[in-house]
Amino acid sequence: MVRGRFITLEGGEGVGKSTLQTALANLLRDAGIDVVTTREPGGTPLAERVRELALRPPEGDAWSPMAEALLMNAARSDHLDKLIRPALANGKWVISDRFSDSTRVYQSVKGGVPLDALMQIEAFVLGDTKPDLTLVLDAPPAATDARRTKRGAQTDAFEARPDTFHAAVRSAFQELVHTAPNRCRLIDAGQSAEQVAAAAWMEIDVLVSARQANAS
Repeated sequence: MVRGRFITLEGGEGVGKSTLQTALANLLRDAGIDVVTTREPGGTPLAERVRELALRPPEGDAWSPMAEALLMNAARSDHLDKLIRPALANGKWVISDRFSDSTRVYQSVKGGVPLDALMQIEAFVLGDTKPDLTLVLDAPPAATDARRTKRGAQTDAFEARPDTFHAAVRSAFQELVHTAPNRCRLIDAGQSAEQVAAAAWMEIDVLVSARQANAS
């Protein structure tokens, strides 16, 4: 069995990751590829419980940056063991709405956790299971704010943080593309959903073509 491919979608709040995930999953299925879509934190029953704890702590309380980072990695360990690794081993392609890059960006931006500590935890949790391709969605604040308002979802602990925090997150994700150019691609998420999907598909089609070439 040929190992599947692991694709992650990253970016700040309101950039359209979940919309793109659905579009890409449909395109991959049209290409005859078995796809699993998932998210972080979450993806398994236990990890989803951690998600609720991390994103919506009891009113008036908050996690420290280190506690938050450990929570995310605890959920990720379960997610990898029970969903991502088995799916990849069975030849399925996995698309995850957020993964380890989000933990590194959000917890380092929030402050209190040195980047080298986050990297050490990440290395231990991930092992050899790393994304084949990471699409970093980037859009100006005016676009993301409008989408979050239109979505009307309950604000979580991350969305409720000030504009300065979200601006720092955006900058950190942009920097990620420069520090990991072999894995990461920047996608202009200020475009329409159809244009974003088309731009993302151009990047993924490279992996699809390689798969088809190996199968022939």
